[in-house]
Amino acid sequence: MTKKEKIKGDRGVKIVLEKDGKLMGRAYLYLIENDLHDKPYGLLEDLYVAEGYRGQKIGSELVQAVIAEAKKLGCYKLLSQSRYARENVHKFYKKLGFKDYGKNFRLDL
Repeated sequence: MTKKEKIKGDRGVKIVLEKDGKLMGRAYLYLIENDLHDKPYGLLEDLYVAEGYRGQKIGSELVQAVIAEAKKLGCYKLLSQSRYARENVHKFYKKLGFKDYGKNFRLDL
């Protein structure tokens, strides 16, 4: 039998960097709760730096802001994901202290 229960609402924060009204970059932090832990974990999603601002440490600044927000909101871990082919992104995350921890599985709906 399939049972559906309403879960605690997923919460999220969008962090945006702008200069003179132009988007430099953005990142989303989603807070996910489950019954295994008394604290939520964070999912860093949709990290984006506008083309004209790449190579200026905007991505690092956004990730650091997400990390700070996740800590402030009581997350016990922060996850991010990246496709296998994006080796530069993997190096970027490792440089910021993330570890290559496992696999990510996807089902397109």
